[in-house]
This record gives sequence, structure tokens and C-alpha cells, in this order.
Amino acid sequence: MSLVFFIDDEYDMRLSNEQTFALAGIDAAFFEDAESALIAAKQSLPLVVISDIRLPGITGQQLLNTLQQQDIDLPIILITGHGDISMAVEAIRNGAYDFIEKPFSSDRLIEVTRKAIEKRKLTLENRELKKALQSKETLGPRIIGNTPSIISLKQMIYRVADSHADILLYGETGTGKELVARSLHEQSQRSSNNFVAVNCGAVPENLIESELYGHEKGAFTGADSQRIGKFEYAQGGTLFLDEIESMPMQAQVRLLRVLQERSLERVGSNKAIDLDIRIIAATKVDLKEAPDFRQDLYYRLNMVTLDLPPLRHRKEDIPKLFHHFLLVAAARYGKAAPALPAHSLQALLSHDWPGNVRELRNAAERFILLGSLSDLNDAENDVNAGLSLSEQVDAFEKTLIEQALSLTNGSIKNAMQALNLPRKTLYDKMQKHGIEKQSFKAEHNEIME
Repeated sequence: MSLVFFIDDEYDMRLSNEQTFALAGIDAAFFEDAESALIAAKQSLPLVVISDIRLPGITGQQLLNTLQQQDIDLPIILITGHGDISMAVEAIRNGAYDFIEKPFSSDRLIEVTRKAIEKRKLTLENRELKKALQSKETLGPRIIGNTPSIISLKQMIYRVADSHADILLYGETGTGKELVARSLHEQSQRSSNNFVAVNCGAVPENLIESELYGHEKGAFTGADSQRIGKFEYAQGGTLFLDEIESMPMQAQVRLLRVLQERSLERVGSNKAIDLDIRIIAATKVDLKEAPDFRQDLYYRLNMVTLDLPPLRHRKEDIPKLFHHFLLVAAARYGKAAPALPAHSLQALLSHDWPGNVRELRNAAERFILLGSLSDLNDAENDVNAGLSLSEQVDAFEKTLIEQALSLTNGSIKNAMQALNLPRKTLYDKMQKHGIEKQSFKAEHNEIME
């Protein structure tokens, strides 16, 4: 599929601009009339259409109306003579993206075209995300990032996901512990059964045993009927115990026995129920050093431990994560996802993110709603403290290249256009910063929230 359709009945105009687009590295197809362009568009719509407003047969205005019936958001740029300005203004009101008045420079044409291509790509990406959300296709607990700590985490998840081992997740608040737990569940043979999440710190102490193990009718005042607990509900699947450091001591004693025997008794019952479940526990503190946590329970849970790195230790992943959260927020609020200005990207990279990925997601939502990163303005004045100027420049350059590759799903040609760099220059800079384009091709399908 060509990125651009260019329509003009003048041969010299087509030939001249064919060279212009070739030099700019933009794939374009050229047509002498609107009729032939419409035939080609039925096979595959381009990202942008550029057309002379005065054409034999179907005019540029009529072409605009016809293509809008296929896709109302398709950017259409009209080429006008001096006497056609009023027609072009009317076309803008009717949905044209822009118009260029003859005579125009090649730089002007390429600038407008590139902006239209960028807008179109964002529109198409938003559409795909909206379709997934509307059809309730979950984005899933996927992990985004290429820093060594995240690559190591992905490898560990892959290795232990389909084992029967209980797992302990250790990480600060907001690092994505529940989503890693869901990833472990979905990559295991238990994925067709329930994933049950319990926040141990949110359940009142007097109700936690009933919540986890269930109870029989009449077991205590208010137990008017039998209740199935979280353990039984997770039968055949996975039980996720978040903030396990908050579990009361008495509940820890019973949990240890259930983990050892893989069976339970409901509150008020003497009948043992065998369990076939996997336990994934999560904590934000070092359980070995926690004074109110049983050491024998810690060693029972600590068969496999996965460490989730804080966001401040993997800042190179921030542009990819933020871009994804922009798309999610744009789909949720019915808005377009704007490109991130360079100064805002610097603010993202210089912030410490004490709330980790959760805080980053909230910042993306505010950016969609308010159009700025107002809470991070102070960070822009404290960029990369302690680094030399050359180190700051290198870090920023690397981030911009990685962001371009992420946005273009690893396409060198599209990244060249986004960065306005020749191919050799881009390859040289990628080699300098150790950037591999292959690592960005699957990035669109992964996310860690």
C-alpha cells in the first residue's frame, strides 16, 4: 500500500513531485485523474490523498466527498490555484485536511504531507484500540520494555508460568504486581479456570477467614447461608494474594496449613475440601525482615520470587509505556492521542515516578484530558542531574529514536520520516546507542500496567 495518492492531470506536475516524494523517502502513487485513484482506493486506502482541486471528470471537491464516504477521517490535501482559494476554504469546512496554493515549494508539500501521515497513523491506532475495547478484548497483563531488568522478568515468567510452583512477587506499589500475576495465570494450563484476586489489606480481620475459606450456614452470627470462599472459587485456577504482608497473624497460621496440605475446611465445618490451585502472593516489603510475618510462611511462599523493578530504574521504557497509556486513555475518553512534545518527553524522563507505572498511567490520562503534564513542570528544570551535557544529549537522542521505532512498530522507513533523518544516519545512531529494530516489532502486543 502506498502511503500517499497524488492526483494531478498535468504530467510535469506529477513527474516533479514524484521526484520530491522519492527524495523524502515517502512511498507515493501518482494518478492523472480522480477516477483511477478511486479504483485504486477500493483495493486499499492510502494514509493521505493529495489532489488538484480542478480535474477533468471528477473534481477534487467531488473526490473529497466520495472518499469521505469510505473513511470520514482520511486526510485529503487539495492543491489550488489562486482563483480557487474560496473553493479550498469551503472544502476545509467540509472536512479536507488542508490546502496548498500553487506555486508551492517541495519543502512545504513534504511538511504538510508528513503531518497528515502522522495524524492518520494515530487515528488508525486509536480505532484498533477502540475496537478491542468495544468487543471486550482485554489488552491483557502484558509487559512492555527492553531494559535488562524487564527482559529478565519476561524470561522468568516464561520459565515458571506453566509450573505448579507457588510464586512470590516483590515490588513497590504501582509496579504491576497483579498484572504479572495475571500474565502467569494466562500463560499456564490453568488459564481456562478462574483467576481470583484478594487484597489482604482490604479485608477486615474478623472476616478474612470467611472471605478466604468460606463458611457454613449458622457458623457465626449473620451467617444466614453457606458461602464459598476465594480458595474454593479459584479451584483449578490461580489465587492472587496481594499485600500479603498485611495478613493478620492468626490468618497466617491457617494459610500455612492450607498451603502445606492443599486442603481446607470452611468455617463451621469439619469436612476437608481438597484444593487444586496455584498461589501467587505479592508484597511491597521484604517479608524476611517484616516483624509481623511468619518466617515459615515466608519460606513456604518463597519457592520462586520475581522482582519487579521500579520505573525509575528502567526509564528507557517510559516513552513506550506512556505512548500505550495515551492510546488507552484516548480510546476511553473518545479523544485523539496527540504526539508528545520534546519538552514533555524530557519531563517524563527526569521525573522519579514514586508511584511507578500506575502514576505514569495517570499522567497519560491527564495529558489526554488537559493537554499538558502540569504536575511534572518542575521536573523539566531538573533534567538528568549529575550528567554532563554530552551525556544528556546522548540519552535524549536515544530516547527519541526508540520512541520513533516504537510508534512505527520497528519500521526503519517510517522512523526515518518521523525523525527526518537519512537512512545511513539513523542506522549509525542506532548502532551508537545499541538499539535493535527487531525488539520493537512485537512491542505493540505487550503492556505492563
